[in-house]
Amino acid sequence: MLTIHAAPLVLPAGVAPVVDGAVVVDGDRITAVGPYDEVAEDAPGARVRRWPGVLTPGLRQWHPLWLLRHCYHPDPREAGELGEQPLWGERLAALGDLTETRWSGSVRRGVQRMLRYGTTAVASPGARFRDPLVATAVARSGLTVVGTTDAPGTLLGERPDLDPFAEGYDLRGTVHGPLTIGGRADLAVFDVPDETALRERGAVTCVATVLAGRLVYRAR
Repeated sequence: MLTIHAAPLVLPAGVAPVVDGAVVVDGDRITAVGPYDEVAEDAPGARVRRWPGVLTPGLRQWHPLWLLRHCYHPDPREAGELGEQPLWGERLAALGDLTETRWSGSVRRGVQRMLRYGTTAVASPGARFRDPLVATAVARSGLTVVGTTDAPGTLLGERPDLDPFAEGYDLRGTVHGPLTIGGRADLAVFDVPDETALRERGAVTCVATVLAGRLVYRAR
């Protein structure tokens, strides 16, 4: 079934923005990118999802292994005791030796939290993960695994960050790749007016993530 994802501003990355734009998705592939009126005319009967803000390609997370294996993502049932943010460093050490079952749950929750930040691709040397817990969770999620060519050598700031924009790159340097006809339908939507506001406020403004054509996250 064809789906049209429409937004006040589409930022394909690498080419000019499209005001009142849209991306047409058929299965897991992009079939059109352009002004909504034009693409909708060529896709009669398509389901239409209208989003606020800007629609971009999905983002790339350079440090998934750190975020998934050097941070503990609390279970919602632990929020009263541990809070909702990832625990690392001394706070992680204070938890003691975690069982594989507890780590497995943390890794799965970490992957889900990445999706809430518009992430659709994760980087790892050789484009694969040797850690079995991470490899399994990532494979099941459908996230694309890419290599680490041109990756930053260290984390920026004092702690790891789920927000790919924390690396300080512009949109083109933060997305996995541009929106292209025939390319995989990995999209992210942010409730901001333009790219400048997106870079300033970051991926915490994400309201939807589409992974291979599937809506895997939608803000409530």
